[in-house]
Amino acid sequence: MINKDIKIYIAGHRGLVGGAIKRELESKGYKNLVYKTHSELDLCDSKAVEEFFNAEKPDWVIQAAAKVGGILGNKTYPVEFMLENLKIQNNIIENSYKNNVKKLLFLGSSCIYPRVTQQPMKEEYLLSDYLESTNEGYALAKICGIKLCNYYNREYGTNYMSVMPCNLYGIGDNYHPENAHVIPMLLRRFHEAKINGQNEVTVWGTGTPRREFLYAGDLAEAVVYLMENKDAKDIGEFINIGTGVDMTINEIANLIKETVGYQGKLVYDTTKPDGTMLKMMDVSKINALGWRAKTPLKDGLKIAYEDFLKRGIV
Repeated sequence: MINKDIKIYIAGHRGLVGGAIKRELESKGYKNLVYKTHSELDLCDSKAVEEFFNAEKPDWVIQAAAKVGGILGNKTYPVEFMLENLKIQNNIIENSYKNNVKKLLFLGSSCIYPRVTQQPMKEEYLLSDYLESTNEGYALAKICGIKLCNYYNREYGTNYMSVMPCNLYGIGDNYHPENAHVIPMLLRRFHEAKINGQNEVTVWGTGTPRREFLYAGDLAEAVVYLMENKDAKDIGEFINIGTGVDMTINEIANLIKETVGYQGKLVYDTTKPDGTMLKMMDVSKINALGWRAKTPLKDGLKIAYEDFLKRGIV
């Protein structure tokens, strides 16, 4: 039986993933949750992170903090995406070890996989070929996080797990008009076009790449399930978390269009990059451990759009 009074530090609790994990832990009765806003704790500041860990001494750490963005942001600011993510994760992982954290979970991204690889992507395909150039800096930082956790386990006998979710969406998403990921960006574009009476909406790329999307609430369930029931030895170097189902960007765009209730047409800007053409996770490993995604994309999009409207972003 898990002690629900253990102290759990959630890094990145205001983000899409961290927020979902915080809600999931609270719904399961965990009360001793620790988190700080960026203004309260700059995770890139090694001294500040060291002082925080020395004072709080958490039992579990969930590392969901990261600098994230879409294709344009990653392509334009590779230095920031690589350097900030390296600083954040190195500070958290190192200080977790120094303060005897019993269990840590590091969240990565499916962009760690090669640009061209067999589908669906199995965990063993990591570093088997070249990365996608548009988000290489971010991907390299996440790979370093996986390796660092694995090295700590091997050298010091720690219990640090790494999980690689596919593309995510849901409550609390980032709807920046240029730097957001594809689902929140399109939700915003379709909504703005609807309220402004626009006849068409532009979608970047050709619409032909296939993508797999996981509702963030499902990811949160998977994270808490692993923290409660599994150890690093059970999952190996890292484990994929996804749905095992993908769709073309065109199909996804039309589903978002339907969700928003937009009546105009789609236009594809083929001067914009497509990114990796195929990107679906092999989720047989996580399924075999007893977890499976449950929220269909159509249902998740309705929840996400309701949250978008509630937040009054536009």
